[in-house]
Amino acid sequence: MPPFDFDAAVTAPFRMQPGLRKLAAGSRTLHALEPGSTAFFEKLAVLRRAPDAALLCADGFDPLPAWRALADEAQQQCPEALTRDADGLAAPRLGCRVGWEGWRVTPLPGAHDAALACLQALPAPQRLAGLLSLSLHEDFAIVDGRSSVLQALAVCLPSHWAPAEKIGHPFAAVHAPVADNATLLAAARPLMQLVCQPQRWERFVWNVTAHPHHDQHPRRHGRREWPAGAAALVAAAHWRTEHQSFIPLPEQQQAVFTIHVDVQPLAAAINTTARAAALHAALATMSEAVLGYRGLTAARPALLDWLAARR
Repeated sequence: MPPFDFDAAVTAPFRMQPGLRKLAAGSRTLHALEPGSTAFFEKLAVLRRAPDAALLCADGFDPLPAWRALADEAQQQCPEALTRDADGLAAPRLGCRVGWEGWRVTPLPGAHDAALACLQALPAPQRLAGLLSLSLHEDFAIVDGRSSVLQALAVCLPSHWAPAEKIGHPFAAVHAPVADNATLLAAARPLMQLVCQPQRWERFVWNVTAHPHHDQHPRRHGRREWPAGAAALVAAAHWRTEHQSFIPLPEQQQAVFTIHVDVQPLAAAINTTARAAALHAALATMSEAVLGYRGLTAARPALLDWLAARR
């Protein structure tokens, strides 16, 4: 199954809701990050220039058990990206190795010079999360099931939110700015307890945006204004999706929350009449509050006309 399930995600009437779905046994949720990809260079730029805005940990929390569990999962799903042993974690494609406690970064044959220098420049407590970030396409958060608090983050590619404002806060507070959020907030604590149990879950998020990059941190990249004119607006439109999943750690009552971001031109993504019809119905039924929250108020009329012509 691809990381983003269009048919499951794009439905009408559109509602802001948790939308959790049981993850099928054997489903892949982690993907190797290609060192030459756009997402890799965007992650590398963030970790070189603003690591403290991406790699965060709540005071007094030890993220190592969760990062070890994530490394185990990565070794099973994409061993070309990460392999682990008793002493540390290695990224064969990057030619880098980091010890579990982060005190040593070791070059391996074929080391990626920029990645190696980036990891060596990070403080020891951030190096393991940094290696995970540069080796895997996904971003990560560690959530506590008892308190629903975000305890650690390795998020280089956020969707118009600042990780530093979310660390150490419970799920409900993190999602307080979301429009039409009553259902989401009411389910916050039981949801966080649920995803820390052995059953695995996934969900999907999407938006249409004028921003073409994976990294949409609000302080690094402000929202782009939609261009005037329907043709220019549609040409600037991009389809941004997230496949989110949870790797449970039942013994710790924690879970690693994974976020796989993809961005492509809207015209490339909406490539069938069925997709155009589904997206038209979803956009047409969005509330004014959600349109404003997602930056779609001005764009919706032109997008609906374009989609209607493709149905």
